[in-house]
Amino acid sequence: MSNLPKIAWIGLGIMGSPMAENLIKAGYCVTGFTLEADKLERLAQAGGTAAGSIAEAVSDADVVITMVPASPQVEAIAYGPDGILQNAKRGALLIDMSSITPQTSIDLARAAGEKGIRVLDAPVSGGEAGAIEAVLSIMVGGDQTDFDTARPILEALGKTIVLCGPHGSGQTVKAANQLIVAINIQACAEAVVFLEKSGVDLNAALDVLNGGLAGSTVLTRKKDNFKNRAFAPGFRIDLHHKDMGIVTDAARTVGAALPVGSVVAQLVASLRAQGDGGLDHSALLRGVERLSGHPTQA
Repeated sequence: MSNLPKIAWIGLGIMGSPMAENLIKAGYCVTGFTLEADKLERLAQAGGTAAGSIAEAVSDADVVITMVPASPQVEAIAYGPDGILQNAKRGALLIDMSSITPQTSIDLARAAGEKGIRVLDAPVSGGEAGAIEAVLSIMVGGDQTDFDTARPILEALGKTIVLCGPHGSGQTVKAANQLIVAINIQACAEAVVFLEKSGVDLNAALDVLNGGLAGSTVLTRKKDNFKNRAFAPGFRIDLHHKDMGIVTDAARTVGAALPVGSVVAQLVASLRAQGDGGLDHSALLRGVERLSGHPTQA
């Protein structure tokens, strides 16, 4: 029998499935629940256990990890008679790895504490590739002792793992991350259209740019998307639209100006309104093409 903590995983989407599988590879016993039957089958094939409900998944877990799209989904799985807080055992550790508002994380930690359940907010950056390769950056909010308990688990999922402060701090740092990523993708997209319209060899240009100060993880990860106009979702425009709403609202609350971020947030919203919400966020290139009178591919 393994001495490792038993883990319940709720939410097996683009990010959640490979992350749960990495825990199984690391020797953890993982019981999962999600609404999609094919994702539960995938978990079972990887060596995990498929549960029929949240209550079933979390009832015997030492650690519950959640990875769902937004604050409403976190609240839906956490609260109520069928939710995590009502069915997890006292002393369990809940690690929410979703990207949600800082206030939602603070409220969840408070409500869980009344049930004797400890909480960390631990959103991630790195996209689908980072999840598959277990090299995510994980920004954590919560108590030091709970962070120390969670660290071996998080080390099976990511490479850069940092406690950023009290509850909600991980979500605040993630919001800043999404601000930087969106602006970076938009800048890369504008450069691609500029280079192509100038008749420059795009492959050569992106290679040399990525070797200098203009280089970035975004350009490394997304340059093939740009070159091939391949926008299968690693991180959907819909989700980045949600995240830009989080950061602009949080910045307004604390009195921080986001002049460039606000413009990019509107460009993300525009792309979504034009039916591209299900595409990868590198599809911001399509918006630049439209503004430049360049026909976009279907």
